[in-house]
Amino acid sequence: MSDTPQVTLDDVRDAAARIEGVAHRTPVLRSRTLDDLVGAEVLVKCENLQRIGAFKFRGAYNAASRLSPEQLARGIAAYSSGNHSQAVALAARQLGTTAVILMPEDTPRSKVEATLGYGAEVVTYDRYTGDRVAIGEALAADRGLALIPPYEHPHVIAGQGTAALELIEEAGDLDALVVPVGGGGLIAGSATAAKGLLPGIRVIGVEPEGGDDTKRSLEAGRRISVPVPSTIADGQAADIPGELTFSINRRLVDEIAVVTDDEIRDAMRLAFERMKTVVEPSGATPLAALLSGRISPVPARIGVIVSGGNISAERFAQILGS
Repeated sequence: MSDTPQVTLDDVRDAAARIEGVAHRTPVLRSRTLDDLVGAEVLVKCENLQRIGAFKFRGAYNAASRLSPEQLARGIAAYSSGNHSQAVALAARQLGTTAVILMPEDTPRSKVEATLGYGAEVVTYDRYTGDRVAIGEALAADRGLALIPPYEHPHVIAGQGTAALELIEEAGDLDALVVPVGGGGLIAGSATAAKGLLPGIRVIGVEPEGGDDTKRSLEAGRRISVPVPSTIADGQAADIPGELTFSINRRLVDEIAVVTDDEIRDAMRLAFERMKTVVEPSGATPLAALLSGRISPVPARIGVIVSGGNISAERFAQILGS
């Protein structure tokens, strides 16, 4: 991995300048109830209030805005379980081009409809039998499109890191940063920003139970593949870390916590009832790790990135009622 391109704090700062005025600078929320339950001061970066409802717009726009006029004229392709698809679709629309998105057949309908609503074409595949990278690359090549992957791209990673950059700029010193982990792009960018600004910070990732491919990979010192996870946290259903994201995370991430679906439900309920904010399952995993005691010892001052809130009312009620 020594030849793998890396991402720097300067890259994240450059991305922040590029997305300024296009992406939202999302709020940082506090809750006395949350602080009391965790036993720490918790500052929550609400990327559920980002454009398209998730942090993914940051990286998608940073990458798409760097394409040449010729590439933009031909269009953009992407593959995603949901949030990246919407992010690329919106970025394409903002830049005056088109997008074709490869999505799993079992993606929540609300995310498919949102992607279509931003003007993209959607092509589906079976996530349990198909290789989305191979299918996506073939689709892009056949149509002559520029492919923006959901995390295996330095400009995408740098863009995602702007969430942590903003959080630290507003919150100041933090003892720890807790971040959801799917393919690893958000935590790779966030760790780059956080460790660049606060070298002593503890960076903690959170994965759903059964989808702990990054935890296993970091423990083994190499990328480990797991069966496609069955979890309510569909945005974290990755089966193996990306090569680029893993090369960054093995240097900068201190630990990975794992949470159950029931713990995710409890965190979603607390965010809704006490913080008055809607969080999708993947976005709730950092809160779940803190509330369930999965992180020990508990740092005194903790930054949390809630990665998204893209969930329909019906699905939200179904999950909390199950």
